[in-house]
Amino acid sequence: MCRNIKTLFNFDPPVSSEEVRAASIQFVRKISGFTKPSKANEEAFMAAIDEVAAASSRLLASLQTTASPRNREEEASKAKARAAARFGT
Repeated sequence: MCRNIKTLFNFDPPVSSEEVRAASIQFVRKISGFTKPSKANEEAFMAAIDEVAAASSRLLASLQTTASPRNREEEASKAKARAAARFGT
């Protein structure tokens, strides 16, 4: 899985549409191999981003859990600690 795509489920406050779109862009970039598509592929690229974002939003809205919501700041600090341990910075 692409390391730039973050878990979006079960956070307080809930995920924003901008975060879903950012993850969708990363996903489409990963599977297409393009960071920026050519003019010939731009329409298909943007349509794919919209479709992935819509599907992701539907998925997140339909998921249920009994776990308490996670704190964004705590999760970010855990990720930084993992990165420091892994990469030494």
